[in-house]
Amino acid sequence: MRFMVIVRSTQESEAGAMPDEATLTAMGKYNEELVKAGVMLAGEGLQPSAKGARVRFSGKDRTVIDGPFAETKELIAGFWIMQTKSLEECIEWVKRSPNPFHTESDIEIRQIFEAEDFGDEFTPEARESEARLRDQLTRQGH
Repeated sequence: MRFMVIVRSTQESEAGAMPDEATLTAMGKYNEELVKAGVMLAGEGLQPSAKGARVRFSGKDRTVIDGPFAETKELIAGFWIMQTKSLEECIEWVKRSPNPFHTESDIEIRQIFEAEDFGDEFTPEARESEARLRDQLTRQGH
């Protein structure tokens, strides 16, 4: 099972505060543990929303909304993609994470859809197309 592990933003991360050396060192060690265990597939920190944008969809219309965005607790400061046998195992790994901030913070865990989750609606042709795209991304080093 694959999970997106979402590090929620805080006021300090949205203000652009960078982690201190101790936090970076602890997070680096944690990431090494994840990689050695074969759990971590990807992971990155994200710039504050002031450096981002949103695209709002309304029918055929598209509207670009520049950051920053108001609701800090709804924003993402970083993420991991983890592969574990169960949600419970993923939770155990996340509980071992250093606190990414010097304040109270939240890390959310969401399961990623797999092809079989879509049932018959995901036709054999669509599955083949998806497999080709994933293969191409792998060959490109993504």
